[in-house]
Amino acid sequence: MRLAIVADWLTVFAGAEQVIAQFHELWPQAPIITTVTRRETIGALREADIRTTPLQHWYRLVHRHQLLLPWMPRAIESIDLSPYDTILSSSHAVAKGIVPRSGSVHLCYCHTPMRYAWSMEEQYLSDFRVPRMLRGFIRRRLKRLRRWDLSTAKRVDRFIANSSGTQKRIADVYGRESSMIPPPVGERFFGNALVGMTQRRSFLAVGRLVPYKRFDLLIALANDRKLPLTIVGRGQEEERLRRMAGPTVALRGYVPDHDLPSLYGEAKAVLFPQHEDAGIVPLEAQASGTPVIAYGEGGVRDTVLEGRTGVFFGQQTAASLSEAIDRFSSMIFDPLAIRKNAEQFSSSRFRNRIAAEVEKTREEFLGG
Repeated sequence: MRLAIVADWLTVFAGAEQVIAQFHELWPQAPIITTVTRRETIGALREADIRTTPLQHWYRLVHRHQLLLPWMPRAIESIDLSPYDTILSSSHAVAKGIVPRSGSVHLCYCHTPMRYAWSMEEQYLSDFRVPRMLRGFIRRRLKRLRRWDLSTAKRVDRFIANSSGTQKRIADVYGRESSMIPPPVGERFFGNALVGMTQRRSFLAVGRLVPYKRFDLLIALANDRKLPLTIVGRGQEEERLRRMAGPTVALRGYVPDHDLPSLYGEAKAVLFPQHEDAGIVPLEAQASGTPVIAYGEGGVRDTVLEGRTGVFFGQQTAASLSEAIDRFSSMIFDPLAIRKNAEQFSSSRFRNRIAAEVEKTREEFLGG
C-alpha cells in the first residue's frame, strides 16, 4: 500500500492534529501533505515527513493561515499524488479537495463540512479581524469556496464522520453517507490514580482562547458566583480574558501535555461551553475520571452520558450554565464509571477502527 496523509494545515496541535498524529502512528512512513505548517507548534508531528504547498512562503510572511484560505483550493489541487494508491485526508476545510490519481482510493475523515463556507462566514470575518476594506473581496471568495467545496465531495470514495452531527451535515450538504468514528483520547489520560470527588475544589476549562469557545461566559459566571475556575490555553482572546478575570479565576496559559492528566484528574468538573463538532477535551476529562458540564450540542452528545458522566445545559448563557452547575452539585458521580465510558474512545481503539476502514475501502475499490 502506497499511502499519503493529507491535512488542511498544521499550525497548532489541537483536536484535528491529534487525529493526524494517530494516522501517523499507524503509517509512520507515509508523508503528511498540507498547505502550510509551523513545525515548532505541532507537538508529536514535529519530526514527521511534512510536505507543504507554495503557500508556505506566504505563511512565513503573514503568520496567519486563515488569511490564506481563499487561495488554498488551488494549492491543494496542485499537489501531485501520482505515487500513491491510497489517500487518507483529515478535513474540516480544504484537504478533501485533493485530486487523487485514477485508480487510487480516497478516504476522508471529515471533522465538518467547511465551516467558513457554509455556516461561519461572519464569524470568520470577525474572529480573524479581516480588515473592512477586504471583506467584500473575501465574501466573494467564500461564495466561490462554497461551490468548490460542494463539487469536490465527489473526489471522496468514503467519508468517515467524527460525530453523529457531522454525519448529518455530510448527508445534508454533500448528499453522501458516512461511517462514524469519534476522535481519540490519548492513553496517558487513563494512567493517573483516580481522585475522589470530595477532594476536588476547582472547575477547569481547557482549549484555545478564541471567541467561539466562550470562555468569557465561564469567567463572567465564576466572577458572579465566586467559583474557583482554572483556564488552560493560549490564544487571541487571552489579554481580554485576563482583564475580565476576577480573584477566583486563574488563567494558566500553556501547560505541557504531561501535566494535563493530573490537572484534569483533580478538577471538580470540566466546563465545556462551546459547540464543537466532536471535541477531545470532554474525552480527556472523562478518561481522567472527571465529569463534564457541557453545552448540549455537537459531539458531546455522542461521548458524554447525561447524569452519569456529565451534565448538559441548553443555552450559551450564564443563567443556563449556572442552573447546570446547581444540578451537578446535587448529583453523585463515580470517577471509575466515568473513565470506563471513555475507554471506548481510546487512541488504540481509534487506530484499529481507522485501519479497518482503510482495509475495507481498499477491498471494495481496489480489490485489496
